[in-house]
Amino acid sequence: MRRRDFLRAGAPLGLAGLAGCTGLLETQSASSSQFTTVANRKEQVYYPTHVDGMAMLGMGDKGRYKVGLMYSTPHAFWNVTGSEKSLVRVGEDVTAHLMATLWDERTRTVLPTANVSATILKDGEEVDSRSLWPMLSQNMGYHFGDNVELSGDGTYTAELSVGAMQARAMGALRGAFGEQTDLAVEFEHSRSKLGDVSYKPLPEKKGKAGAIEPMDMKMPISRVPKRGDLPNVLATGVSGDADFVAFAPDENPHFVTDGKRYLAVSPRTPYNRYPLPFMSLSATLKRGGSTVYDDILRPALDPDLGYHYGAAVDGVQSGDSLTVSVDAPPGVARHEGYETAFMNMPEMQMTL
Repeated sequence: MRRRDFLRAGAPLGLAGLAGCTGLLETQSASSSQFTTVANRKEQVYYPTHVDGMAMLGMGDKGRYKVGLMYSTPHAFWNVTGSEKSLVRVGEDVTAHLMATLWDERTRTVLPTANVSATILKDGEEVDSRSLWPMLSQNMGYHFGDNVELSGDGTYTAELSVGAMQARAMGALRGAFGEQTDLAVEFEHSRSKLGDVSYKPLPEKKGKAGAIEPMDMKMPISRVPKRGDLPNVLATGVSGDADFVAFAPDENPHFVTDGKRYLAVSPRTPYNRYPLPFMSLSATLKRGGSTVYDDILRPALDPDLGYHYGAAVDGVQSGDSLTVSVDAPPGVARHEGYETAFMNMPEMQMTL
């Protein structure tokens, strides 16, 4: 269903029209519309009230950087700061929800970075400028986005400033993405184009444990390897509805000194295996009553191993006790269906 068709069918502007008589929805007032989500949500990943489609705007590249730009109708989301989250309502003057995905052109690996800003121009004049939030959504995975204001139909240019990747680059990414860069994407916007974006209510699934399938896009999507595809899996755990896999690569990365072994932990969303970046993780590894390692795990990205957290330790042995602590949950904004998960995250104790 196209959003314009849904509205023509008699639903009021905003999402309040989905409430019906189910008693399952919670409505909060926003500055220009009603925002509706499932009431009494559990601390888990759940099906959202609806699925927003998106329109592809264009792509840009510079060096190994590649960016895809999309938009959808404006919608609310949740920001996460430390252990707190806050609802970001739809403002009165916004036109669309702008989204960007960044990846490495050589390996098609989606890149995690926390600093992406966008300046939007029309006829050489600035119409909007803002930092884009690192975000997580069920149909798109990890990306950057925010609600933006456009000035009528026409041709626009989005100038993106991309900060250095905030993870250690491993494997084929070694030595890349360590500096700031700029990219530009020209795109066409019209009211009819945005009105044609699909909108699919989920009356039977909303609120239930699960997640919608990733979208079939013309660009890479941020996913980590299946557990069985990771080398030397040592243990698994669950915290805050996130799955954790501890493993040890066959070969140490370049930054691990001789005599050490690289211990890695891969957190991911259930169902879609999206990475969970910008967490603060620490680990304690014990062997025979002695502490072998007790420190932080640093974020890293490898095209084959995915986004993970790791450290050099004095070997890993069967029977070792590994405690993984989440010192801060993933510092990414959440679309509906992810905002209640990955917040309250108890430590995990595993035996290798």
